[in-house]
Amino acid sequence: MDFSWDFSAVLQNYPALLKGVGMTALLWAIAFPVSMALGLALSLATGSRNRIAVGAGRCYVEVFRNTPVLIQLIWFFYAFPILTGQQLSPVMAALCGLILNASAYCSEIFRGGIASLPSGQWEGGRALGMSRTQLMRRIVVPQVLARMLPAFTNRGIELAKNTSIASVIAVQELMYQGRALSAAFYRPLEILTAVGIIYFLLIYPGSYLASRLEKRYALRT
Repeated sequence: MDFSWDFSAVLQNYPALLKGVGMTALLWAIAFPVSMALGLALSLATGSRNRIAVGAGRCYVEVFRNTPVLIQLIWFFYAFPILTGQQLSPVMAALCGLILNASAYCSEIFRGGIASLPSGQWEGGRALGMSRTQLMRRIVVPQVLARMLPAFTNRGIELAKNTSIASVIAVQELMYQGRALSAAFYRPLEILTAVGIIYFLLIYPGSYLASRLEKRYALRT
């Protein structure tokens, strides 16, 4: 097969790709911290003594863990307006799907990390007169953070890759721009290869930094 690589379409249209990179970074920068905060709240709800909170939290986690994130994004963009009469923007629909899906997994990471703490730590904190909130802030979270770091690293990487799914509802992130350029210039091999390389360059530094942090925490414990 006679084929010659031609990256001229990539070089000539790099501003469009950079725009996509910016949107991808924005989706991740909003979705990941919000997912972690919501996941922590969910883990506290499912670990409480309130049966209603436990039941609601477990239902939330199971629904969003056991349905594809693609379906969730599409549902918020196309089905949610039918129920509410309010049309979400593509970016808002994408954020809803990404955050709710990731928070369900983050909840399980927090739950597992909290459960791994010896019961004596809880009893010692209560003996000192600490409330549950103080226990979580001063004793639990600082100790289990290192144990949860690898799982949160994987979840952050997975979320960064999941942002590409937002292209199906016309969010102009990196994958959307790559598909648009491929259709316009008929050079899908070069353009999508460039998009894959850009994703790698975006995600790998975070993965490398997280591995270094994991090793540092391991040396301290």
